[in-house]
Amino acid sequence: MTPFPIGKHIVPLFCLFTAFSVSSQNLIKNPSFEAFGDCPEQLGNFNEDVSSWSTPTEGSTDYFNACSEAMGTPKNFNGTQPSDFGKGYAGLYLYAPDDYREYLQAELSEPLVKGKNYAVSFYVSLAERSDFAIKEFGVLFSNNELNIPTKKELSKKKRYEKKENNYNYMEIGYTNFYSDTKDWILVHTQFIAKGTERYMILGNFKTNARTRMFRTKRNAKQGAYYYVDMVSIVLDDPPSETSELVAIADGKETKNIELDKSYIFKDLLFEFDRSALLEPSKKELKKVYDHLKANAMLHIMINGHTDDKGREVYNQNLSRNRAKTVADYLIQLGVPEKRINWSGHGSTKPIADNSSEKGRQKNRRVEFVITKSP
Repeated sequence: MTPFPIGKHIVPLFCLFTAFSVSSQNLIKNPSFEAFGDCPEQLGNFNEDVSSWSTPTEGSTDYFNACSEAMGTPKNFNGTQPSDFGKGYAGLYLYAPDDYREYLQAELSEPLVKGKNYAVSFYVSLAERSDFAIKEFGVLFSNNELNIPTKKELSKKKRYEKKENNYNYMEIGYTNFYSDTKDWILVHTQFIAKGTERYMILGNFKTNARTRMFRTKRNAKQGAYYYVDMVSIVLDDPPSETSELVAIADGKETKNIELDKSYIFKDLLFEFDRSALLEPSKKELKKVYDHLKANAMLHIMINGHTDDKGREVYNQNLSRNRAKTVADYLIQLGVPEKRINWSGHGSTKPIADNSSEKGRQKNRRVEFVITKSP
């Protein structure tokens, strides 16, 4: 067996931030699996049914579409999930007995440009009948299409047996991960392209023993099955500052901020090589707290970043500590911990040139994402 174009979700947020502008063309063809050959009538037929997509292994990824009774939406063999992005979506096992795995593979409409910053995103929802939920999604880019005769994990060893291929691999993980069986949860990250990326593969590239997961049921025997929809790769230009006021709400200057997009704390300041907050930062975070307090359905993800000075292990810890400091302060003010996630990325995701002090200063930043789900 081997989740909508939601339009623009806008929330008013205080005008203190710098935004990532993502308006570039999506390099994924058929991003929400709406183009297909025959209406799906059996399990494991994704490779044959869906246009512009394939599977890189012998794992039998599934395709669901409202046109079908056997493989329809919203109800299917693993539960119920509305197809909010159209009529179709994919389904695959990211964790199963005996290291069984399923994957999605797409050819990009054009190769990525070396040194450019890109954003990759997709929506997922855990199937109701899953026994497990995983804590990380893997994203693999390659310059050649993969077709490897295995039903197990697509390990590094198997990948590098293809001598002519080049890879760019990353994992997307959060403190509280994708265990939601009702809503579509946005999975996203940014990365610097190597210039060899022509194909993208989504899935879990680790063995069961190395997979970070948790049980969703007591007598767990099966696996973690996820629905996937609305996949996107776009050129992600560096953020530019703006102070444009869009509206006034309750006597306060406000700005329209989209849900599920990354923003930079404009006035969040730290002493060099330290993670303690300075007073101007606390004033800014107080306004973020006021917004979260007034909108109890919203969650916040906090991401810390550093420049490239020093060892990467140290920078990773420093960036995480800074993100955690922000999270701790919001918790101290009164935001429930379950509404906050945080992560540190060290110097792996620069938005400016590290060769100048001005560039390094831009890279020493903390970002946040406001969402409706953790």
